[in-house]
This record gives sequence, structure tokens and C-alpha cells, in this order.
Amino acid sequence: MLAAPEMIQLRDKLLRKLREQFHLRQSRAVLGTAPLLPADDGVILYSMIGTRVLLPYLVAIKSLHQHLRRGRIVILDDGTLTPADKAILAHHLGDPEIRHIAEVDVGPCPRGCVWERLLLLLELRKDAYVIQVDSDTVTLGPVPEVAAAIAEGRNFTLKGEDSARWLPVGDFVKTTPGLDPFSPETHVQGATEEILPQIRAGLPQPSCYVRGCAGFTGFAPGGLGRRTAEDFSREAEAILGRESWKRWGSEQVMSNVIVANEGEPVLLPYDRYLNFWNEPLPADTRLAHFIGTYRFHLGAYAEATRRAIAALKG
Repeated sequence: MLAAPEMIQLRDKLLRKLREQFHLRQSRAVLGTAPLLPADDGVILYSMIGTRVLLPYLVAIKSLHQHLRRGRIVILDDGTLTPADKAILAHHLGDPEIRHIAEVDVGPCPRGCVWERLLLLLELRKDAYVIQVDSDTVTLGPVPEVAAAIAEGRNFTLKGEDSARWLPVGDFVKTTPGLDPFSPETHVQGATEEILPQIRAGLPQPSCYVRGCAGFTGFAPGGLGRRTAEDFSREAEAILGRESWKRWGSEQVMSNVIVANEGEPVLLPYDRYLNFWNEPLPADTRLAHFIGTYRFHLGAYAEATRRAIAALKG
């Protein structure tokens, strides 16, 4: 017989699975919406996806495009997209450009942990404004701050939390909790943020930082490229050690560094662009990012998906 903690763990796992299945049933209705009409207008809506998130991704990308009315689609295949998946994507997204993860040379940067996504993005941004869109986002209203960032040639980011600010690195580190960057218990993001003053990586000095969220981030054309990512990765690894640096979350820090060091970025107002933390969404939510921890709680993701699909159907 299972002990009480194991019973609770099993119950929670089953509940999450049921909620995920309910959400996927809601997502399936996106297949009945009209195809997106892409435009080669200097904007790229970019995501890394696989077969498991095909339907949520269609909701994410079509709901954003409906409100932004800009861009063509580029997809990084995580290696699991099937021919049937690609046929669906071709029909709904105007035959998007699809690149395979195995094609991305990571060089000295970690393999996996979505570094491939970032490195390809840095290639794509050479002559286009690239918006990184996670498949677990849903756009629920107009996004004028995003449109303005594109028009002004400024980076933007969804904030990691409401208190996030764009600061010189020296000032930012004063706001951190003073974690031990070399403790295996310290998450790689917190560890790297503690050592930011030690990293140069060819960044403008004094360098800056913002604790953003790569789930919805915009990169203006040109700017810092692959060399910056490689230099930063080398220096961070030399300080933290390879096993620590290659953990999930290092790419998030790199994304934040790039966003923060090309002039003042647009920090999307958190009362309208937010991460879902198991609390009711504000009435004026424009974009919600349903992060993994609470993705299927409260039925919020399923309800946002239903609303987005209803809007797509007009």
C-alpha cells in the first residue's frame, strides 16, 4: 500500500494529466480557424516546438498574429515534428520556414536547454525583428506596447516578475538575495546573476541586466550576436563549472543579457502581460504565459485558449 505522500503525489499527477487532456480538447478547435496570412514585413514570429505542443502552439501563434498583424513564421523543430504535423503547420501558417534542431551548431555553448533556439534566433535577427513566442502563451487582446517596440527598433521582454527593472549590473546585484553561486542547491539563473559583475563578454560597459522571461521577448534587428553568446557562455562556464552552467535556465540568463544591453528595452507592463501563478487573470490581460508549475491549475489555460479560439473564429 502506498504511503500518504506517495498517494498525494500520484493524485496530483493524475489530476495534472486530466487537466492537460481537457486543455488539449479545448485546443483542438483551433484547427477549425482560418489560416494565418503571413507577411514578409521585417518581423519574424519564432518558436521552438515539437509534436506534443502542436495544438497549443497554433493557439499561441495565431492569437498573437491576430492582434499584432505583423510577421512571418519561423519554427525550430525539436526533432519530434511528424510529416502530418508539418502539413498542418503549412496549411495554418502559410507554409512557414521550419529548421531542425540538429542543424544548429552550438559551438562552445551548452547543447540542449533551448540554447539551440537562442543561437538560431541570433542568426535570424541579423536583418529582422524577431519575437520569441513560447507555445504556452495566449494573446487575449491588443498589444500596442509590442507594436511600439517594433516601430522604435527596441527590444522588449515579458518581465519575470512585477518588480523586475532594467538596471546596471552593479545595481542589479544589490537586489539579489546573495545566493551562493557555487552551491548545487542554487538554481543556475540565480547563480549566474550573482556573478554577472565578473563577466565581460564584450558587452557595453557598464553592462546592464533585467530579469525577464524568454517566453515572450522581442529582439530588434542587428545588435549583439552569436559571438556575444559564445563569449558569455565561456566566461560563465569558467566561473561556475560546466556541470552547473549547462543546467536548464542558463539560456534564460543569456536572453536577458542580450535584451538588456542594446539600449533601454521595453518592459511590458505586468498588469497586462504576465506569467500565470495560479491566480485569476486580470480583466485586461493582453498576454498570459502559462508557466509549467501552474500551467493547468484553475482551468485558466483552457479558458484563455477557448477565448482566443472564439476570437479567431470571429
